[in-house]
Amino acid sequence: MGTGKGIQQLALILLSSAILAACASSNSADAPAGIDQTIPGATKWGHYDGEPVTKWNPDGRTMTLLTELRYTDPHGEVWVAPIGSLVDGASIPRYLWSVMGGPFEGKYRNASVLHDVAYGEHKRHWKDCDRMFYYAMRCSGVGATESKTMYYALYKFGRHWKFPIKRGKPVKYEGALVARGEEIPRAIPVNPTEINQARNWISNTDPSLEQIEERAQTEAW
Repeated sequence: MGTGKGIQQLALILLSSAILAACASSNSADAPAGIDQTIPGATKWGHYDGEPVTKWNPDGRTMTLLTELRYTDPHGEVWVAPIGSLVDGASIPRYLWSVMGGPFEGKYRNASVLHDVAYGEHKRHWKDCDRMFYYAMRCSGVGATESKTMYYALYKFGRHWKFPIKRGKPVKYEGALVARGEEIPRAIPVNPTEINQARNWISNTDPSLEQIEERAQTEAW
């Protein structure tokens, strides 16, 4: 009898271990590569704190942020759009407005506000800003195809800047301390045909962000 109970207990322990291992495997498979899922309150795509409240300015083009919007991306980096920030959607190529709707409509709103502010500050590398925009869109519920198409368009046609240092830490660059980027005039106009072709490719193959970057670089240069 004692031996039979021991076997039953061992079987239960092994079954519980198998279930826990399966759950852990499932969670890690869903998480983007290299992303820490232990951030308090985080989801697969990060999390927001606050909701953007804005008012239109007299120029009819810009809005002023009346509340702070804070976003923690899946890597734990915090992005803040402070009260008083001016936003106008200009960090997103205008052609994409016809694809996704206005940059401050629906699910794109929070990501667009953060992206506008990040592009205006130049405190981080533009690649980091574009990656944040992708994650923030996914966090807001924008689908994979739409988010990746936006990422492709920004990577290829975005208003980028030179940034000799990473994440805005002041260093000596060309004889001076530098903590902000210098804009690079974009010689490549937005090509709707290429964006539509990329969208079809993304929809059919679900490429990684690295694969999207490689395609954009190859076509651009």
